[in-house]
Amino acid sequence: MEEAAALPETFFTVWDNVFTRGGLQAGETTLVHGGSSGIGTTGIQLAVAFGAKVFITAGSQKKCQACKNLGATKAINYRKTDFVKAVEEATGKEGVNVVLDMVGGDYVARNLRVLAKGGRLVQIAVQHDTKAQIPVHVLMTKQIIFTGSTLRPRPVAEKALISEQLRDKAWPLIEAGTVKPLIYECFPLADAAKAHALMDSSAHIGKIVLTV
Repeated sequence: MEEAAALPETFFTVWDNVFTRGGLQAGETTLVHGGSSGIGTTGIQLAVAFGAKVFITAGSQKKCQACKNLGATKAINYRKTDFVKAVEEATGKEGVNVVLDMVGGDYVARNLRVLAKGGRLVQIAVQHDTKAQIPVHVLMTKQIIFTGSTLRPRPVAEKALISEQLRDKAWPLIEAGTVKPLIYECFPLADAAKAHALMDSSAHIGKIVLTV
């Protein structure tokens, strides 16, 4: 049941944003910010399972290594390395095809810089400033698509469609054990405050689950 609880939000979010909105295809490369998060660890596994290459950013070497263990090709410690420079070096300045971002603010312009021609930037959250300065000429010359979404307020019919796509495409991988939720720690519901404190500390890798 703990694994079941860790599935819906991350798998729905990754599928809708990386594969539907971002259009990630086999042979392409995606950059996932927050690679060690619940979303990030799911994104790595699904992208690799469908034949894509994954770059990630994370805030420590431990987190970077955990992402590599899940299949990430390149893990960038954003506290020590400029991810723009790292991606340019890794791709010969060609860039990546899809960026999944939950930071916003000054990351937006930097994300546009690391995208390849015809790249897609997908925004799913904002941890920094909600406003960003966008170099419009980069959008134009690279023919970039900049999109984003939220999950919770979506109509039930839209969520049902995502569910059907996941049942068709992702569920066989879950059944086979090819992909699975990475659970860092479980807390009884009475200790929800401790779970929130762990989340605020950013020490976790993967999901935090409350048990009932």
